[in-house]
This record gives sequence, C-alpha cells and structure tokens, in this order.
Amino acid sequence: MKKTIYVLILSLVVVGGLLFANRETKNETKPCPCPPPLSIAEKKARLEKRKKWEASPDGIKYKEWQASPEGKKVHASHDKIRKYIKAFSDMDAVVTSVTFKRDGKSSAIKWLIVRIEGEEYMMQFTPKDFEPLKNLKVNDKIIVRSRSAGYSPNHPYLIVSGDYIEQNNKALFKRDLNKNKGC
Repeated sequence: MKKTIYVLILSLVVVGGLLFANRETKNETKPCPCPPPLSIAEKKARLEKRKKWEASPDGIKYKEWQASPEGKKVHASHDKIRKYIKAFSDMDAVVTSVTFKRDGKSSAIKWLIVRIEGEEYMMQFTPKDFEPLKNLKVNDKIIVRSRSAGYSPNHPYLIVSGDYIEQNNKALFKRDLNKNKGC
C-alpha cells in the first residue's frame, strides 16, 4: 500500500514538473510587442539619413556642441549614472529646483532639477505627471530610477527620464510604460 502511494505521488510530481516546464517554454516563446530588428538595408538607410543630418546646419551645430566644454560636461555626467540607468537601479538625488523654466518656451512643460553624485540633471514632465511631485521642495532627498537619458544642446544638463521617483519609502511617481507597449 505504501509503495503504491509513493508511486502515485512520484508520478504526480513528475507530471506536474513536466506541465510546469512546458508552460515556461510557452511563455518564453511569446512574441515581443516590440518591433522586429532592422534588416541590413534598413540599417544602411538609417545610417545614410544620419550622415545627411550630420551634414545639415542642425547636425553641424550639434557636433560643435558635443565638442564644446558644455557638451563634454553633459556627456561626462551621463557616464556617471550610466550603470544605474542600465540596471534601472536606485539613484539618491537631492532636489535643486522645481521651478526651472526655459526662456521663451512653453510653460506647459514642468522641469525637476536634481543633483546626483555631484552633478545636476533635468527631468521633464507634463503638468499632469508633475502633479504628485508639486509638493517637493529644494533640498528634499528622493530616489530616482530611470531607463534612459538624452542630450540636447538646448539644455544645460543631461535630461533623465524620471520613470520612478520615491521619497521616504513612498512612491511619488511611476511612469506608465503600457502607453508605449513596454518598448
């Protein structure tokens, strides 16, 4: 009787393990909602388009900015936080401005300026997204997680996507990535 029960339990464990393993395989082969990788022809077309842009007045201006002290400073600040962005890990930050405005530009965009590891960074928000952050004050300590950062010769600091912002173990802001299907 005991042998029969052991055989039944063992067979149940084996069958359950096989079903679970099969389910894992199905989940892994689920198609990605992201666009497929580019073909060689598409890569060449993009490279040609980029070369054309780099030869344009805007491209030349951007290249000059990259070589300038301001551009080098922005690139160096990106190097400081690259590992955090890649790992989507916590960065300790201190708020330095919640009222930053660009001259002559739309006041609809809200900016949060923070200091991370001694460097200043900008985060851009729509007024709706900025709503939970409006109570932040200068010198408030927050935790920021970001998936990306961008350069612009029109901005004095690196632009960091503030995908997650936390203060005192409370999430203040979390970017909804479902809008872009996670890509």
